[in-house]
Amino acid sequence: MLQTAARSVSKLVQPITGAAAVRSKHTLPDLPYDYADLEPVISHEIMQLHHQKHHATYVNNLNQVEEKLHEAVSKGNIKEAISLQSALKFNGGGHINHSIFWTNLAKDGGEPSAELATMIKRDFGDLATLQKMLSASTIAVQGSGWGWLGYCPKGKKLKLATCANQDPLESTTGLIPLFGIDVWEHAYYLQYKNVRPDYVNAIWKIANWKNVSERFAKAQQQQ
Repeated sequence: MLQTAARSVSKLVQPITGAAAVRSKHTLPDLPYDYADLEPVISHEIMQLHHQKHHATYVNNLNQVEEKLHEAVSKGNIKEAISLQSALKFNGGGHINHSIFWTNLAKDGGEPSAELATMIKRDFGDLATLQKMLSASTIAVQGSGWGWLGYCPKGKKLKLATCANQDPLESTTGLIPLFGIDVWEHAYYLQYKNVRPDYVNAIWKIANWKNVSERFAKAQQQQ
């Protein structure tokens, strides 16, 4: 029975881990702008530390976890494979979330596409109401986590959600992520101290609506 369970786990993780000799390691993505480009909303210092230190740590840890997971599965060690799931979720989520976050921001982010603007009006009334609601729920996150605007493929509508720690939105809620706000303290403390509301309300000034609109268009195609 143990061997059967191990084979089942192997099938589940194969798309993630692959063969050690073939699988490409995750890498830290380059930013589509310079660290200082988002000032004064987010300082050069915060951007550099956030990207080079924090995101890089998630990437490195994720690669290490996947190697251990592959080894455990290859040896049929179901207990070890299960014990690694928390670290896989945390570091994998950290990598996924930050990879979205960087592209969600821009110095000149434009406006929502006509299609996205229409759905925002239908689901929230107007953009200002969406921003107010997402800001409020994100500010209220206890401890560390994220606030999200997501697309629900089943209901074909926009929804707001919050996730604790580095829990990835789609894996935990089924919503496809469009725009995320990181409220881990490392994302803002050096500049905004403990005044999270100031950071969350300011981030709308650098929201990359072109990127959000592109994500929305792709999400609709996944229906």
